[in-house]
Amino acid sequence: MTFMRDTIETSLDNDDRPRLSTHQKALKTNLDPVRYGTFAEIGAGQEVARWFFKVGAAAGSISKSISAYDMAVSDAIYGRCKRYVSRERLQSMLDYEHGLNIERLRPSRGDSSAFFAFADTVAARNFQGTNECHGWMGVKYHAHPRDDDSQIIIHVRMLDHENRLQQEALGIVGVNLLYAAFFLHHKPQRMLESLLDNLTTDRVEIDMVEFSGIEFRHVDNRVMSLKLVQLGLSGAAMLGPSGEVLQPSEVLRKRPVLVERGSFRPVTGQHQYDR
Repeated sequence: MTFMRDTIETSLDNDDRPRLSTHQKALKTNLDPVRYGTFAEIGAGQEVARWFFKVGAAAGSISKSISAYDMAVSDAIYGRCKRYVSRERLQSMLDYEHGLNIERLRPSRGDSSAFFAFADTVAARNFQGTNECHGWMGVKYHAHPRDDDSQIIIHVRMLDHENRLQQEALGIVGVNLLYAAFFLHHKPQRMLESLLDNLTTDRVEIDMVEFSGIEFRHVDNRVMSLKLVQLGLSGAAMLGPSGEVLQPSEVLRKRPVLVERGSFRPVTGQHQYDR
């Protein structure tokens, strides 16, 4: 089932959040004595980790930064996969790096640190300018020391026409995602709104989001997907037969598509056509 932007109410509540710059968000994270973890980025450079190194105090929050560009190296670390810019690859990166943090660091600092693993796998604009510019990004983390896992995954499309600008936008989205996970996790809708901080919808599109884990056990991902459409971050939301959130281009890749107009007030299993 797919919901298009013009089928959803577009009025928004007044958003009175304090607007922080990307620099302020990264620095606040570095200075938080609880946050400690790994950055693993493939494609478009280490644009997110760069922010945290650049603002200072990175030793307080970063245990490791890694970029496995070569496919053989990536497979050796995270296992083989069919596509490298995919949700499958992102999930293997998050699971592996988060598991390593817990294995290596919990004995020495588990009582005082909330561990995280941030990962992205991205295809930015190539030299010929012929490729699809998109990526998967996520964070698997503990909201509090010795907490159970929580996770957020998003799919991002970079709309700038220059590689440099796409990298810049990717870095900002990554900082926004981490800041939201650490400091806004109790307000999921505010988290989504904050993903666009210091950016515009002319530069990025976020067409899929999925929350999971202990902190988000009461979050309805279907509602969050519709919120992306309401905010203008995505033109459509796609849900599977069981209500699971889907990323359209991944589901429809190399498949024939038939689009039928339907009625969703209320949602029914039958199509209604204009006569």
